Amino acid sequence: MSGRTRLALCSAAATLMAACALLPLVSPATWILQAAALLAIQSGVGAAARRVPLARPLTVAAQALVTLVLLTLVFARGHAVAGLVPGPDAFRHFADLLQQGSDDVSRYAIPAPLSDGIRLMLVGGVLVIGLIVDTLAVTFRSAAPAGLPLLALYSVAAGLYDGGADWLWFLVAAGGYLMLLLAEGRDRLSQWGRVFGGAPRGPGGEPSGAVAPVRTGRRIGAVALGVALVVPLALPAMRGGLLDTAGAGVGVGNGNGGTISAVNPLVSLRDSLNVDQDRTVLTLRTTADDTSDMYLRIVSLDDFDGTTWKPSQRHIIGVPDAFPTPAGLAGDVKRTQITTTVSAADWYAQDWLPMPYPPSGVRISGSWRYEPVGMTLVGDHGQNTRGLTYRVKSLDVQPTAEQLATAPDPSPSLKREYTKVPENVPGVVAATARAVTAGAANHYEQAVKLQDWFAVNGGFQYDTQVEVGTGPDAIARFLKDKRGFCVHFSFAMAAMARTLGIPARVAVGFAPGSPQGDGMVAVGLKDAHAWPELYFEGVGWTRFEPTPTRGTVPSYTQSDTPGSTLPDQALPSQGATSAPSAAPSASQDCPPQLKRLQECSSPSALAALHHDGSGPAWPAVLAWTLVGLAVVLLPLSPLLWRRRVRAVRLGAHGRGEADVPHHTLAVWQELTDTAWDFGILPDESQTPRKAADRIVRLGRLDPGTAASVHRLADAVEQVLYAPHPRPVPGLADDVRRVTEGLRGTAGRGTRLRAALAPRSTARLAWTASARWVALQARVAAARPTLRRPWGRPSGQQS
Repeated sequence: MSGRTRLALCSAAATLMAACALLPLVSPATWILQAAALLAIQSGVGAAARRVPLARPLTVAAQALVTLVLLTLVFARGHAVAGLVPGPDAFRHFADLLQQGSDDVSRYAIPAPLSDGIRLMLVGGVLVIGLIVDTLAVTFRSAAPAGLPLLALYSVAAGLYDGGADWLWFLVAAGGYLMLLLAEGRDRLSQWGRVFGGAPRGPGGEPSGAVAPVRTGRRIGAVALGVALVVPLALPAMRGGLLDTAGAGVGVGNGNGGTISAVNPLVSLRDSLNVDQDRTVLTLRTTADDTSDMYLRIVSLDDFDGTTWKPSQRHIIGVPDAFPTPAGLAGDVKRTQITTTVSAADWYAQDWLPMPYPPSGVRISGSWRYEPVGMTLVGDHGQNTRGLTYRVKSLDVQPTAEQLATAPDPSPSLKREYTKVPENVPGVVAATARAVTAGAANHYEQAVKLQDWFAVNGGFQYDTQVEVGTGPDAIARFLKDKRGFCVHFSFAMAAMARTLGIPARVAVGFAPGSPQGDGMVAVGLKDAHAWPELYFEGVGWTRFEPTPTRGTVPSYTQSDTPGSTLPDQALPSQGATSAPSAAPSASQDCPPQLKRLQECSSPSALAALHHDGSGPAWPAVLAWTLVGLAVVLLPLSPLLWRRRVRAVRLGAHGRGEADVPHHTLAVWQELTDTAWDFGILPDESQTPRKAADRIVRLGRLDPGTAASVHRLADAVEQVLYAPHPRPVPGLADDVRRVTEGLRGTAGRGTRLRAALAPRSTARLAWTASARWVALQARVAAARPTLRRPWGRPSGQQS
């Protein structure tokens, strides 16, 4: 196998190893096999083109063309000419798939299902990165810059996935990159051997001269890897790309946030609901004619595993000027735009922004991020609602019962995500849902029957003293005992709706507050609430109210059952047991239950959803400053390495006869490396004098500069052949003069390449290779039974 072919295989392997970081993002991970097969074909085409040989641009063009044909064959065969040649229809199909993939990425939690759009994004992305890596490392024989696209591929996965195995994927990607560098070094050595340079070796084979360049390269590599490993650990836990699972939940926990579950949080909620004192959390002024339906939504809980409801991990973006139309809302549904100005109490520090749903725009100060699927805003870098005033534009959607009853089926992907019911949910939940909704003609009638069963005719009672069940049996026990509060009712209705095939989730926020005499509306702690949202195509996510005596029942779901005891539509929630508390009670009569649980001074699990983010921000500033420096310095590391090596070789040195060999050989190596950086490859088979002639000829140097090159070659020959070499003054100045001469005759692209990506950085790979071979030799010497490791090709110096 030729060196180029081996390098091409290592290039494809490095790309695939970096792509492994994407495996946790989707399920199943079978796409990696397809990407590997297509990547192998792409690399094979490149190897064949280089063997012809084709010019470098033609080689890249051939690989790009084959890549496009492969993607067409796999993803757009039915839209291509003869099933193979991509035409306008094929490109439109690609655009549709990419749009679908983008929507799926923002819609699904990790791991997302492997839809066609996501598969195209993954496979196509890996092929594009593979083409770039192959072009840099193999076609243009520069493996060092190929680390940038590999880093980009890994960074995409690292930015989306927050699992505990990040370090493992980094090691895999870094291993692929180092393998690529080693393969390039061996390929260069196999063609023309090592460059001439370095001090003579002693009897033990160790260099006896200047080793500072090697040490410097080794240190730079160690620092770069150290920064890549350590900096992510020092970064603050920001929600810049995903809602954090542990910290984005709802409820009490270890101080870092938690999740609403069917166990401990409900106990805390029950105790909080019994706190006597109420406090105003928010005040608002709205253009809506009727404030009795003014729910303020904080976050939706759509990930249910049978015991826990929590927000799914979602991609979040910057806050847009205007929010898109809510998912599923058709143009024929009546809606009214309203504007609401909300002021938060100066003690209420909420991570999520309470807003009417669905919002269409918000004006707020501070650092906030937008989650498109839930249409919610979440604070960034410790941002919260403490003392803020903001303005929200929202839609008052007013569907009719007929529109809901005739709603078509939702998309398969949405239905699949929001109707998932874990296997550990007791069968009585689905059985009860079927019994309650017997005779219903559509999903809308089923939803109304469920709501009425909980709120009107099912015999349920609102009771904050109810004992909470444990594990997945909590819902089953609630259905049996028929006593609970808002969380029980919303959880149970959402779970039952899912068993009927109705997409459902739970919303957390505040029920309508109390109108004041000045036109304002005051929202208190006891207005905190949870309610189910069900999805109907053409209308979108639709609120239901199954909790008796709490909130308001939507007009499109009001039952015609005689003797209905539904709450008065015009009255806001009232009463001491209406909601959980979102702050410590000021009362000195803390209930014994709260004292036992140490809840007297802690915020409510449901309504608070906040922590005090007023701490110092300097750690975050310092961390991101380090990240910025790393982003700037890492691409410049080859330039910095060469500057450091040049300074060491041409710097101060001893003036005695014993120092002459080390200094002269270091200066000569700097000359050959500089010529190498400008495209003149070293040739170890030549004598110093012939090597000098070659540099003068290929570098098109003027006579004065040529004299400097020959003076350097003469000094090297003295070191090699004279019994007592004499010091030659001005060698460093000669190298600087030659460097200026080479720069003057080189083109702009060559000069930039020599400065930013010098070819002589391949010495780093050689050093790593030498160290690895030396380590293998030492291990083999210590354990003679081990098979002696593969070393360098015969005749090549280590």
